[in-house]
Amino acid sequence: MPGDDFDAHARALIDQNTYLVLGTVDGQGRPWTTPVYFAAQHPREFFWMSNVDARHSRNLRARASVSLVVFDSTAAVGGARALYAAGDAAEVAPVDLASALRVYPGPARRGGRRVTADDVSEPAPWRLYRAVVTDLWVLCPRELGMPCAAHSRADDHRARVT
Repeated sequence: MPGDDFDAHARALIDQNTYLVLGTVDGQGRPWTTPVYFAAQHPREFFWMSNVDARHSRNLRARASVSLVVFDSTAAVGGARALYAAGDAAEVAPVDLASALRVYPGPARRGGRRVTADDVSEPAPWRLYRAVVTDLWVLCPRELGMPCAAHSRADDHRARVT
């Protein structure tokens, strides 16, 4: 499968799912994961809204590094499709809120409610966060028990999205 098809596969996973699992690490190196509703600008920029006191929000103030996974948890065994990413995340700066709110919460069909700058600015307890992805992979798509078209491998493996 050419790289362009992996990109299309990544975009489809983003379009078909509403939650991602966000991985953060606190100042002492303790990992934490949490599901968050997200919207994406493209496969390398993800937005979510969280309480400033949530553990993952506190972790981001200590360390910007994140990992994330987007996947369909209802897929049958052997039918997994997933996107994996690593990058950095932070609270969206007030000067960038207007452009970020054009992306978040995404199209109405995804079910998110409209958010205003007041909803995610002091004194409100919520903020909008952005992850900028530097490394992106997909679980190489294949049928159960069959090798993938791109690598002729019949095991679960990742393919880099370029």
